[in-house]
Amino acid sequence: MHDLSAAELLTRYADGSLSPVEVAQAVIARIERCEPTLQALYAYAPERALEQARASETRWRRGEALALDGVPLTLKENIATAGTPMPLGCAATPLVPAAEDAPPAARLREAGAVLLAKTTMPDQGMLSSSLSSFHPLTRNPWDTSKTPGGSSAGAGAAAAAGYGPLHVGTDIGGSIRLPASWCGVFGLKPSLGRIPIRPAYAGRVAGPMTRTVQDAALLMRTLSRPDWRDATSLPPQAIDWLDLEPRELRGLRLGLQMEAGWGLPVEPETAAAIAAAARLFEQAGAIVEPLAPFTTRAMVEGLDRFWRMRAWLELQQLPPERRERVLPYIRQWAEGAVGLDGAAVFRGQAQMQALREASVAACQPFDFVLSPVSPVPAFDARLASPVNDPERPFEHIAFTLPFNMSEQPSASVPCGMTTAGGLPIGLQITGRRFDDLGVLQLSAAFERMRAPLPPWPM
Repeated sequence: MHDLSAAELLTRYADGSLSPVEVAQAVIARIERCEPTLQALYAYAPERALEQARASETRWRRGEALALDGVPLTLKENIATAGTPMPLGCAATPLVPAAEDAPPAARLREAGAVLLAKTTMPDQGMLSSSLSSFHPLTRNPWDTSKTPGGSSAGAGAAAAAGYGPLHVGTDIGGSIRLPASWCGVFGLKPSLGRIPIRPAYAGRVAGPMTRTVQDAALLMRTLSRPDWRDATSLPPQAIDWLDLEPRELRGLRLGLQMEAGWGLPVEPETAAAIAAAARLFEQAGAIVEPLAPFTTRAMVEGLDRFWRMRAWLELQQLPPERRERVLPYIRQWAEGAVGLDGAAVFRGQAQMQALREASVAACQPFDFVLSPVSPVPAFDARLASPVNDPERPFEHIAFTLPFNMSEQPSASVPCGMTTAGGLPIGLQITGRRFDDLGVLQLSAAFERMRAPLPPWPM
């Protein structure tokens, strides 16, 4: 039962062949088998989940079921839930219970989903790995010596391991798509403002991480409902999120980006898997054309200066004894801001707009853009990044970061495995701004076209 999709669960709840309590018990048993190794969860509360499942079972029996009634769910630790402290992956954070649910948590409670736990993240969400000064080291279910990625580390691991079907992460530079790619699940970074979030910040979104595109669509139907607390959110829009019938692929214009212009080179097996995915679209009648690099190292270095200064200022607000609890890698990275003047930081911040304009302009000739999510597969779980160097922190996010700044919807879809280690490879599908449904539809089309993937890790 722990491997069933949300769509399957809702069907079986409706016909009475399964109950939310049975499913919650099965998922809890799965967690108890795997969690001592994977360490993906925070604030895990099985008894509370069973209580929610019993209430859901009653609603189903009365014919009063809600949109996601009884479906097991996890939320990333930085999505506030009332009464639960939010450490942000960092031992320096005071453990103060959250006063209220953030918008994604509020919408999912209203929909009747069963919240099993929060999921782990690295310090302040500033790494693409699971290294944290607060949480234990989270590991990748496909190979427990490898990272699940980050910063939605626990969400990626939980989805791949079968901790229920629905998981929600956040993404400001690749934090949904990278762990989705490295854990072999589907992840959608929606358009900025499509899912109300709090606190809002430039490029920061919440989004689904699931085993299937259909389950992500079920989450989008609920998560995209309005919430006034996000002043950056888009106006409500009547989108049929479950309409995943493929768009006409014949004649569709797809850009194929194989080089980012900076960062790590794409490893051969990853390049081969992305090229093979592009050929499948060509065979279906799409027009695939190369897309040259459109971002530069100067852009990302400017952004890096701005983000370092932001982190440095936050660190300076901490008492010295708490500051020492922050992950040393993060402290060293933030210290790179020492000595920067206002002009350097201002010019760095301006590169966010430069990235945005370059991305939108490069994608404009195409209906969608295909690329790798990451140039490399999952790396050693003990490292902060593939190069593990705080002076080169973003070498692996050259394909994901631009689409946070441009606010475009972008997804990671599993497209293959490495031959040596059997590690997942993700295809990134990016659409024009606000075409979130189009990205889901093209992802669903690829899900149907691709070769069968290996069974889920046991």
